[in-house]
Amino acid sequence: MQKTVSATEARVHFGEMLRQVQIAPVVIERGGEPLAVLISKQEYDRLTEGEDWRDVLAEAHRAIRERLGDQELPDPAEMIRRAREIRDEQIANALR
Repeated sequence: MQKTVSATEARVHFGEMLRQVQIAPVVIERGGEPLAVLISKQEYDRLTEGEDWRDVLAEAHRAIRERLGDQELPDPAEMIRRAREIRDEQIANALR
């Protein structure tokens, strides 16, 4: 599961972010908007080896369009907002 942190938190706790990316990517936000993703060198190598990422992305888009038919994709901002709500609910439940 990826972790999401503010740019300030990433700067202050950079050593922890380096440890975290060995487990999962870290999304860095500024002003509540995703700005960057910190990944491990191993993940970077995996992503840059073999197939060109553009080909992989084009194939993923083709498969999504095929599955959706005439349906439209949900708004990305709405998907992110909902994912954050779910994450916040999970955190709140875990703290109870």
